[in-house]
Amino acid sequence: MRKFFLIAAVLTVSACATPRERIADSLTGYGLDEARADCVGSELQRNLSLGQLQELGRAARAFKERDPNPSRLTVDDLLRVASQVRDPRVPIEVAKAAGRCRLTPLGFAPAKLDMDAA
Repeated sequence: MRKFFLIAAVLTVSACATPRERIADSLTGYGLDEARADCVGSELQRNLSLGQLQELGRAARAFKERDPNPSRLTVDDLLRVASQVRDPRVPIEVAKAAGRCRLTPLGFAPAKLDMDAA
């Protein structure tokens, strides 16, 4: 539950930090190394509008209640959240950011790995 609250907070833009910083801080808190977390934050800020980021935050809040393991965040979790947004560009951009930043979805990995596994 904590992780999706943080994702929602990160993706809800505030005056205190840029979307990139908020996204990166949240992802770093779940074990992703700082460089890749910053990469994802930068990619999403660059390629999604403020409204799209807010929709992604709302989807994260709704998704958190159904999470079977709320204590950790995987790339698959992030992709699932993005797929709940009605705007088709959001899940595409999240998937592209994951690829560009070298995050491996668990569905494609031979074993279940944490998001920060290389």
